[in-house]
Amino acid sequence: MITVTEKTVATLPVLELIEADLKTSKVPLVFFYHGWTGCKEKVLTQGYELAKQGFRVVLPDAYYHGSRASEPASKHQLEFWHIIQHSVTEFPKLVAAYNQVGYDKLGVSGLSMGGITTCALLATYPEIDAAVCLEGCPHPLAFAKQLVAAIPGANQLPAELLAQEYQQIASYDLALQPEKLAGRPVHFWHGTADEMVPYQLTADFYQAISKEAPAQVTMTTSQGVGHKVSYDTTLEMAAKFAQYFKK
Repeated sequence: MITVTEKTVATLPVLELIEADLKTSKVPLVFFYHGWTGCKEKVLTQGYELAKQGFRVVLPDAYYHGSRASEPASKHQLEFWHIIQHSVTEFPKLVAAYNQVGYDKLGVSGLSMGGITTCALLATYPEIDAAVCLEGCPHPLAFAKQLVAAIPGANQLPAELLAQEYQQIASYDLALQPEKLAGRPVHFWHGTADEMVPYQLTADFYQAISKEAPAQVTMTTSQGVGHKVSYDTTLEMAAKFAQYFKK
């Protein structure tokens, strides 16, 4: 039986999922991050499928989301990239909180904003063993520039402020520093008709990186599919981690 526990880990609200008889065991630790305006409860299906593989699964609430929200997350749209940065900064203390029970592998995954977070974490923390990115983006700087260009009157935005923001985003941009993958396995899923996070940025990164590490980097493309992760894609994500972490 899989247990779902709502708890506070390193001052952060999370849901933890694990098979009841593995609660005190040293098993792979996998973090799964929800999307924009979502919350940890909305990715319970993904957490459940990962836990069925024998992993300890942690579903955090992002900054301004879920239990950390005092108003609708949509009111923090201009802080989108700062929310991702919060998740990147908070990651080490979340992991450290599980040092006592222990883990033998460390994985990260997420969908949409959580997929962008996944790639940012890969670019930042070499201790992560494997990752799966669902409808995210490994090239957040290019994505950020596309979003800014779509804003009416974007040419009137303070250039210095934009430059600072872009510099921050570039620091965790995986496409700008693909060597940070360092042979770690990573899988991407994206739909070609995604209207929220551009498919092409993921496809271009995959094409470039797979030439260097074809066995470690894989991608599933769903033709005509928009910004929605299906149950089949969730099953594929969990199966990828089972493949990566098999004994």
